[in-house]
Amino acid sequence: MSCPRIEVDLSKIRRNTRTLVKRLGPRGIGVTGVTKAVCGHPAIAQAMLDGGAAGLADARISNVQRLRAAGMTDSITLIRTPMLSQADQVVQSCETSYNTEISVISALAAAAIRKGTVHGIVLMVEMGDQRDGIRPENLAGVAQQVMQMSGVALKGIGANFACLNERAPTTSQMAALNALANEIEGACGPFLKIVSGGNSANLPWALGEHATGRVNDLRLGEAILLGVEPVSGDQIGGMHTDAFTLVAEVIETGAKPPPFPIALIDPTRERLRIVTPSGASARIILAMGHQDTDILGLSMPVGSTLIGATSDHLVIGTARPLPTVGSELKFRINYNALMHAMSAPDIEVKLLGDPPTRLSRRTQGEVGHLALV
Repeated sequence: MSCPRIEVDLSKIRRNTRTLVKRLGPRGIGVTGVTKAVCGHPAIAQAMLDGGAAGLADARISNVQRLRAAGMTDSITLIRTPMLSQADQVVQSCETSYNTEISVISALAAAAIRKGTVHGIVLMVEMGDQRDGIRPENLAGVAQQVMQMSGVALKGIGANFACLNERAPTTSQMAALNALANEIEGACGPFLKIVSGGNSANLPWALGEHATGRVNDLRLGEAILLGVEPVSGDQIGGMHTDAFTLVAEVIETGAKPPPFPIALIDPTRERLRIVTPSGASARIILAMGHQDTDILGLSMPVGSTLIGATSDHLVIGTARPLPTVGSELKFRINYNALMHAMSAPDIEVKLLGDPPTRLSRRTQGEVGHLALV
């Protein structure tokens, strides 16, 4: 079996999605499954849809194109402001996109007219994350400009939280987003179909006892894939946290002697000093490194500790009996480690459990590095 590899339990992704859909549905909130962390992997995206996600979303047009090439026809939204240079590709592959710049929206409108279609626009508003977004006081003006354009249709507004500044949204921020939705409708006329209240970090708010108001959509990736709430890192009750497992092969074991003394310059004394590290330790060296994943995002096996890593090697210490060369070690991973591993060219993606119920034979046959067991 190939190593390194990432094992994906599709049934757990499906169940995580279904759990969130059932909890958020009575609150009037639908789930959009975000596939960016898995690079638009069709089988994983289909597991989200099978679990009840209303649609899919991604931040990169290349991932959306991968989904389309696999034969997926469900609604897909681009949730990063489109690049001006990719306007035609966005209109070709996405029904809707999140936007902050009039120049980009104008380009999307022109592309849609050339294609003979109407492209949906969701305006992203800055609510405190200080990443992307239109300032609230400017939102109505931008919305009015969109309303005057042919080729595009204003579908809604959205906000982002806990990405750049890692702060969960407050009740007052969410109330302000609700007020903005009402304000835009009053200024522009049409009913806003989408009021997207954010991402997985919004789940504590969305599942709280207070009213959720106009918010009717959450863009969920990390919560579905890893079963955790991003800000705290805590497991969401009833959710699977082990849908993904990273597997690496042992290529060397044994103890290492202390390194030779190293002459270092002490900048405060301007003299040489000798640094002698601690003694020998039992080590395991695996064929995986920084080029494959975010090493700091790995949970070490029981009884093992991280010593360090290079581009192609992972070194861990252990107090347990040493494994044999050629054996495998398994690691739990966080969101950053998942993103890096899924985009690494040398990591095979191995699908476990039942295949998605609606995944076509064409999809199964065209996905690279894919195996069902």
